[in-house]
Amino acid sequence: MKKTKKNKTKLSTFEREMQNAKFKAAFEKEFEEFALQELLTAMSQGDEKSVRALAKAAGLHPNAIQNLRSGKTTDIKLSSFLKIAWAHGFVLELVKGKVHIPVSPKTNKPELAY
Repeated sequence: MKKTKKNKTKLSTFEREMQNAKFKAAFEKEFEEFALQELLTAMSQGDEKSVRALAKAAGLHPNAIQNLRSGKTTDIKLSSFLKIAWAHGFVLELVKGKVHIPVSPKTNKPELAY
């Protein structure tokens, strides 16, 4: 009988590291912080509001905006995120399949769109 080698796929360094629970937890935490910074940066592109102007438009303290921009604050409340998004002119929407639920500061009860 011939012995056959199993066709093993070689793991990348990243894939091997992600098998380590400690590494994976640290990576996921840092990635979330990075993603938040990238999202905030993308929202502000083309809208060159100063820290004070954005804080005023969002109804937040200027220190809160500065700490987010600098990366000092890495986690924010959803309500603060929504205020910043609206101050930049974004409309948020929850989407699941064909169901769209707009998230609006002007209404307390969302309208469902199908």
